[in-house]
Amino acid sequence: MSNKMKVQLTHEPAAAHWGQAKVTFQDDQAIVHLSKGDELRQIQQAARKLRSQGVTAVNLDGQQWDLDKQWSFAQGFATARHIADIHWTGDEAMRTELAHRLECNFFARQLVNETPENLAPMVLAEQAAQWLTQIAGDKVSYRIIEGEALLAEQWHGIHAVGRGSERPPALLELDFNPLGDDAPVSVALVGKGITFDSGGYSIKGSEGMLGMKCDMGGAATVTAALGLAIKSGLNKRVKLFLCCAENLISGHAYKLGDILTYKNGVTVEVVNTDAEGRLVLADGLQAASETGAGLIIDAATLTGAAVMALGTNYNAIFSPQAELLSLTQVKAAQVGERVWPLPLDPWHKDMCPSAYADTANSRAMKGGGAGGASNAAGFLARFVTPEANWLHMDLASAFSDSGDSLWAAGGTAHGVLTIANLLQD
Repeated sequence: MSNKMKVQLTHEPAAAHWGQAKVTFQDDQAIVHLSKGDELRQIQQAARKLRSQGVTAVNLDGQQWDLDKQWSFAQGFATARHIADIHWTGDEAMRTELAHRLECNFFARQLVNETPENLAPMVLAEQAAQWLTQIAGDKVSYRIIEGEALLAEQWHGIHAVGRGSERPPALLELDFNPLGDDAPVSVALVGKGITFDSGGYSIKGSEGMLGMKCDMGGAATVTAALGLAIKSGLNKRVKLFLCCAENLISGHAYKLGDILTYKNGVTVEVVNTDAEGRLVLADGLQAASETGAGLIIDAATLTGAAVMALGTNYNAIFSPQAELLSLTQVKAAQVGERVWPLPLDPWHKDMCPSAYADTANSRAMKGGGAGGASNAAGFLARFVTPEANWLHMDLASAFSDSGDSLWAAGGTAHGVLTIANLLQD
C-alpha cells in the first residue's frame, strides 16, 4: 500500500466538513469538494489544511486535476522546510512541466527562507550563478563585481547600501545566450538582492526586521523565473543582474544626508536609509539599459505601500507602457498568478524632491508618505532608458510572515511563473 494519501476533486457537496476549505476523508483518501467561485483558491486552501494535519505526501488522483489545479495544490502544500512530496497525474508533458515548476519554486523559496547569516551578498550571487549554470551549461557566462570594485565601474548605489557590512556587496552580471556571440539581448532581468535589511540608520523595529531575510525575494524571483524559462526551452538571449547587499549599521555605513552620484549623472540625497532597495536597483536598471534589451523587467520586495494597497495576494506592477501592463496581466492569469497595475506617470519622478540633489530616495516621513509605491517606481524610472519597454514588479505577495490559509510561513515564489511566462512570449 502506498504511504501517500490519495487526494481527489469533486463538485459534489460535502455532507459534513470542517473549516472553510471543504475536505472530507474516506478510508485512505481525502476528497476536496469544490463549489462555485475561485476553484484554484479553494484547492490551495485545502492543501494547506491537509498539510497542517500532518499529511506529508499525496497522490493526486482522478481526471479533474489539470495543470493549474495541481499547481495550486502544490503551492498550498509546500512549507518552508520541505519540498512538497506530490505524485502528479496527467500525461508526461504535464508531469514534466509540474516537476520543473516545483524545482524552480523550491529554489526560490530556499533562498528566501535561508538565514541572513548563511546568505551573504556574495553567496547569493554565487548560488544564483551556479544554479543557472547547472541548468544551461556553457550557454551561461557570468561575472561578479565585488566590494570596492563596484566603485571602479560606477555602481555607487550597491556599494553605498552594502558598505556598512563586513561582508561586501556584489553585482552579478549573468548572460544566458543560446544564439551566439553577436545575438541581441532580448530581455534584461534585474533583482533586488538585499540579503538582510536592518533599515540602516533609519533602523527598523524588531517586529519589522524579523522577516527581512526576505528582502532578496526579487533576486530569487527573477533567477528562478529564468531557470524555469530555460527548462521550458527558452531560445533568446537574456541578461540577469542581481544587486546584492546587506543594509547594516556601522562606522562605514551610509548616512542620512549623504548624496550619491550615479553613473548616469543623477544625484540622489539619502533621506531614508531604509529606502535602500531603489538605490541598488538604480544600478541594476542602468546596467540592464546598457545591454540594449527591448524589454527590462525588475522585481523587488520594495515597498510596504504596495502591500497596503493590494494585500498579500497580488503583486503590484508598474510600467510607462499600458500594453505591457495588459500583457503582464494576461500572462499572470495564464499561470494562475495575480498582478495588479498601480499608477506610474511621468510626474512620479518628481515626487521625492531634494534641495541638495536631483531627487531624494524617498520622502522624510513614515513609509515615504502617500503614494509611496508609485513614487518609488517614479524614482526607478530615472535609471531606465526610455527606448526600452520596462516592467517594475513590487512583490507584495513574495513572503508570508506567519502563514495563512493559502501559504505556509516564508517565501511563496509568487511571481516566478509570471516572469517566466513573459520570457517565453
